[in-house]
Amino acid sequence: MKLLGTQTSPYTRKVRLVLLEKGLAHHYVVDAPNDPGSQVARVNPLGRIPALILDDGTCVFDSAVIAEYLDTLNDTPILIPRQDVLARMRVRRWEALADGIMDSAVVVRTEVIRPAEKQSAEVLRLHNDNITRALAHVADQLGQRVWCEGDSITLADLALVSALLYLDLRQAERDWRTTHPGLALWFARISERPSVCTSLAD
Repeated sequence: MKLLGTQTSPYTRKVRLVLLEKGLAHHYVVDAPNDPGSQVARVNPLGRIPALILDDGTCVFDSAVIAEYLDTLNDTPILIPRQDVLARMRVRRWEALADGIMDSAVVVRTEVIRPAEKQSAEVLRLHNDNITRALAHVADQLGQRVWCEGDSITLADLALVSALLYLDLRQAERDWRTTHPGLALWFARISERPSVCTSLAD
């Protein structure tokens, strides 16, 4: 398998963490869709990353779809519960929450790099408020637990750490650790996992 993405994409990081946690052989190719010669648009009709190219040439796109597909390839570990439908829903809900934080953070990033006179204060307020509210909800739901769901790592944890890493990258001024010390402790602990360290080093 070949994964196309970038180091700054939180959606790419989420998929990379799934690949690394499950020990799935893959070739990671840094390929920004806007770069000349990018192959992303040739394999993904949406022209977006991440894009996973299977050995037979099939392209799987959208990080949630890729993550679910990858989780079926082996059972070590199972990242999306398969038998307990409520646990499965909760994991996917965590993923949706983390992805929503990423979505709003990407909108904010896109807006702030526009010329100042073209930036929309309303867009920035709306999406920054969304992030603030979502972080408070995450911190409340997580509490002092080691994992987002159950007693082992799941896709929920991988999605959430990807979202928080992106906030650190693009909104370094957002002091979420002081506001949510329990979440900060969770983040520090999961950031020590080999998969996270590898994804940051590449």
